[in-house]
Amino acid sequence: MEIVFIGAGNLATQLSLAFQRAGHTVSQIYSRTEESASALALRLGCQWSTSFDEVRTDAQLYVLSVRDAALQQVAEGLYASFMMRGFPDAVFVHTAGSMSLDILPMPRRGVFYPMQTFSKHRNVEFSQIPVFVESATDEEMLFALASDLSQCVYRLNGSQRKYLHVAAVFACNFTNHMYDLCSRILKEHDIPFDVMLPLIDETARKIHDISPHEAQTGPAVRYDENVINRHIKMLSTERMKRIYQILSESIHDKL
Repeated sequence: MEIVFIGAGNLATQLSLAFQRAGHTVSQIYSRTEESASALALRLGCQWSTSFDEVRTDAQLYVLSVRDAALQQVAEGLYASFMMRGFPDAVFVHTAGSMSLDILPMPRRGVFYPMQTFSKHRNVEFSQIPVFVESATDEEMLFALASDLSQCVYRLNGSQRKYLHVAAVFACNFTNHMYDLCSRILKEHDIPFDVMLPLIDETARKIHDISPHEAQTGPAVRYDENVINRHIKMLSTERMKRIYQILSESIHDKL
């Protein structure tokens, strides 16, 4: 399948490379910046552009992988350009977990949402990444396409996908922020972050075998106020004190 990517960020980079490895042709990259477009195009060996009017009209799939806040504007700009030049008989998908299918004005449209954290220069193994697809017109095609990349493909409607996305924010983004706060505490006291890696790894491994509820440990489980209050006093900012207090109360309440 011939594919054009609209966007050249973290997800677009890894998804376009995965499509190429699976035998599909990524023929062009569009990005609003020359640096991003050309850098990804160089890795893929394809064309690039920073103008909607130069986006090819002969692809079978257009993947809009841009920031949620920019998605509607980008989709409408691309649609307007194609209406002036001749609209391709192609499927248009976005990759945003929290955005509706209907944000795309194209007649053949869908969602292609790989649920993973992506970085441009950190390759991932797509075969184990859950991919969620939705389309009123081309769902079977998107399901088959996702199956070229992953063994874990699901059909999910827009309402379900929104809850999936907010759950992923808790599991990934908020968890990583806890690592960042942890690293700041350690840095303040000249302790290397590496000492935390075995603990972090084991915490992640445990929930492959038992539920997160069962895996929970720490002073908040039994609400050991002596330890909790001592920890709160040790923290250097009021915001971190509040975070510690709120999370401790949440852990205790749930258990």
